Amino acid sequence: MKKQEIKKLSKDEVVKNIDKLKKDLFNFRFQKMNSQVTNPAKIGETKKTIARLKTILKGKINA
Repeated sequence: MKKQEIKKLSKDEVVKNIDKLKKDLFNFRFQKMNSQVTNPAKIGETKKTIARLKTILKGKINA
């Protein structure tokens, strides 16, 4: 998810996306333990997207 796309989201949508991505990250960890990961780069990308969403959410809460 790109920064411009994230800025257009409402607070509720940002929170829902964070929850969804955290679940995905949890599943990626299990796949990694079982050597079933198809794309290992997806783990880092998911972490970065979560961080971007949290940053934007913090800005929206303070505004």
